[in-house]
Amino acid sequence: MGEKLLTADAVLTMDASNTVFTKGAVLVRDDCIVEVGHAADIVPKAPGAERIDLGKAVLLPGLINTHSHSGFLRGTAEGLPVWDWLRLYIDPMHRVLKPIDAERASWLCYGESLLAGTTTQVDMWRYMYGSAQAAETLGLRVVMVPYVGEAAGFDYFDTLDDNEKLIKEWHGRANGRINAWVGIEHQFYFTDDACRRAADMAIDYETGLHTHSSEAKVEIAEARRRDDLLPVQALEKKGILDPKRVLLAHCVWLAPEEIELMAERGVGVAHNPVSNMKLASGGCPVPELIEAGVAVGIGSDGEKENNNLDIFEEMKIASLLAKFRKMDPTAFDAWEPLRAATIEGARAIGMEDRIGSLEAGKQADIVALHADTPRMTPFIAEGPFFNLHYNIVFSVSGSDVCLTMVDGDVVARDGKLAHGDMAEFIRDAELTCGEVMERRTEWLSENEEGALSPV
Repeated sequence: MGEKLLTADAVLTMDASNTVFTKGAVLVRDDCIVEVGHAADIVPKAPGAERIDLGKAVLLPGLINTHSHSGFLRGTAEGLPVWDWLRLYIDPMHRVLKPIDAERASWLCYGESLLAGTTTQVDMWRYMYGSAQAAETLGLRVVMVPYVGEAAGFDYFDTLDDNEKLIKEWHGRANGRINAWVGIEHQFYFTDDACRRAADMAIDYETGLHTHSSEAKVEIAEARRRDDLLPVQALEKKGILDPKRVLLAHCVWLAPEEIELMAERGVGVAHNPVSNMKLASGGCPVPELIEAGVAVGIGSDGEKENNNLDIFEEMKIASLLAKFRKMDPTAFDAWEPLRAATIEGARAIGMEDRIGSLEAGKQADIVALHADTPRMTPFIAEGPFFNLHYNIVFSVSGSDVCLTMVDGDVVARDGKLAHGDMAEFIRDAELTCGEVMERRTEWLSENEEGALSPV
């Protein structure tokens, strides 16, 4: 791959000090960052490098989406609280889903993510061999987490056997870009024995474990009914917190003792503000989690409950929701959501040594933003009125991304994918959506109450 030299009017490194370089440069050799600093210092050191001069732009680490679901039901599953929404829309879709449907969804969603500056995506989805092929081809760094259900009545989901096979065949491929974790749809979809097996799999294969928890208030009563414990305490009892890396999505309804437990066990959180607001689930106690030392990343959740995969938008909403929830305009302000979408998101998934900041020795996952736009005006890259972090969090959208690089490979440039055709992905998703909705409608005509609800 050789050397590439990226230059821009500003480089936000997201290192421990949030270092910013004006008239900055990032030197990449093959798949790794070699040096980050001022262009005047770096350019003379790389006379043979391929120059990518982005001009009035901002370079920053590739964004990390810590919780998502591939899908194709955007705008078709609306207006219900989360458990009814699952029972009437989502789980009936899973009952009729086919592998080709799942694969087409991943091509669409992974392409959308790369175009909007996401370079790493935690994706909980089905039949994930197609997802792996999409990620390998398009260049996305992905953490694949199968939807697994192991309790009676949830046998239409993937199984732990399916999950183990995926790990054996795909984990670590594509220069380590493709990761396969153990997935638990929810502890209420699992038996206690299956929970123990899932935890042991994550430990034995040295991979992570990901599940949903504490998304809706009703889960508190259900966990008390089943285990006489709070939800996160029940996860610990079942062994789900035992693997080295555990990531919990949502975590809206947490008691102080659960936050303390999560900090003690090194559990990461995927905060999904847009989904939590849209489904009226509530607001995650992000400031309290951060104060306790918990790594909090940002997730989009799925296209059907968001309705996009734009992590720039998610940063803004995450900050606003925290301010509104705390009635404090300083809560989760600018730098914090930007760190959640980069280095803290990397910490939440146990990859902070490889990605999440622009530093020598890390993988070359880099995003460039146009800065010659109204949303980045005024552009103040230094001095007491420095405002780039505010503009990025509160003004920018994914459409402002002009370059996405993963492992040193430019995978998207000026709104086009380097290794795929978005028009083709859209056509396939349209076809799949129609077919799946027909099958789901037929199933619901025979099952008016919808899918089995675990609560």
